[in-house]
Amino acid sequence: MDVAPWTVRDLRRALANGCLTPADLAERALARSNGNAGRNTYLWQDAAWTRAEAARAAAMPRGAGGPFGDGRPALWGLPVAVKDCFDLAGAPTTCGVRFYRDLNGAAARDSWLVEQLRALGAVLIGKTHLHPLAYGITGENPEFGDCVQPGNPGALTGGSSSGSAASVLEGSAVAAIGTDTGGSVRAPAALCGLAGYRATLGRGDWRGGAHLGESFDTLGWLFRDLEDAPYLAAPFAPAETSPASRFTRFSFVAGSFLSDCEPEVAAGFHATIRELEALGLEGRSFDPDWWGKSFEIFVPIQSWEASRVHAGHFSQVEPVIRERLESGARITPTELAALRRRHADFRARMDELFASRQLLLLPAAPVARLAAGADHSQTRTRLLRYTMPFSLAGVPCVTIPCAAGGVQLAAPRDSDESLLALAARIGAAKKAAFRVPGL
Repeated sequence: MDVAPWTVRDLRRALANGCLTPADLAERALARSNGNAGRNTYLWQDAAWTRAEAARAAAMPRGAGGPFGDGRPALWGLPVAVKDCFDLAGAPTTCGVRFYRDLNGAAARDSWLVEQLRALGAVLIGKTHLHPLAYGITGENPEFGDCVQPGNPGALTGGSSSGSAASVLEGSAVAAIGTDTGGSVRAPAALCGLAGYRATLGRGDWRGGAHLGESFDTLGWLFRDLEDAPYLAAPFAPAETSPASRFTRFSFVAGSFLSDCEPEVAAGFHATIRELEALGLEGRSFDPDWWGKSFEIFVPIQSWEASRVHAGHFSQVEPVIRERLESGARITPTELAALRRRHADFRARMDELFASRQLLLLPAAPVARLAAGADHSQTRTRLLRYTMPFSLAGVPCVTIPCAAGGVQLAAPRDSDESLLALAARIGAAKKAAFRVPGL
């Protein structure tokens, strides 16, 4: 069976009917690992450990029913990668810097997230590259090397979930865990032509995971096929969720907000508007002029929280990140309280917007590519402008890949299952549009 490109559905059907085994997929994943020019998709990998995990998954009893008829979870037997800011027992957690790898040594126990994945039968292929401390959006890393796209060494993956994007691109994982504070799932998904899912703020448990900014840190996935989206909610879904419901309307950003958006990215954005309307959703535009204040709310709160997480260790990171941490440490309690009030007001206003519009659509990044080796000193500011409003709102998002770049579709908090169901419909419609009649 040809497994490139991999999808959750195709691989799980093959596992369910016995055409493939977890060991088969693990071997193929290991063989494809670190396929980018820097050979740095993974910061930790142990082939013997992964093979043992495949054997453990294979021993899970078969049953009846379930999403693929074998009584096993959707992720059973599938090769999955995890961003290296979550503990895995016996492995170091670098958070993208050698200092933390050496300071903390091997983790004594699995993080909550790794526990969930292993309980679902996923086979972990390794722990992936990230921008240092997850505090950046390009995937550049002075200690472990910049993460460039497999097959495209002139382009960065974006970050901070850089290796997670690379693992899906190279085919060493069918899906990869990322985190999204200010856009760290959405940006690399868009830049790499992948799908992404950023969960509602507060879903899941961060025990054994390294925070950057707790007010904004969310869990998420990078993957290849939008139709796989509904199968990826389970690891961090609450015990009880509402049945997925259908959205009927959406709004898309217009006006001066898109003034710096590359023409090919804008074209993909407008094509997605038409696709949503073709699915029967009513679209209307809006000009979010008040989003201009999001940067001055998000960035200082994030830097203050990050400075608390990394207190005493500022000198161990590169100068640009050190400056952000030092800036955050200088914020006074009075200033922080004012920022918290502004954040609450912004979030309340976003809640009102979602209540009337249901869904909001805009590009996930204004560019389709980040050139490796270029000056990216202004890139973070430019990209965060597009992602911060949804980070401040704490809402779920899916990244929809386009011919160039990608767009983000956001929904009200805790409507993840409904959003992922819509993502699958969008994915199916895209395929149908390119299907040749009679073939």
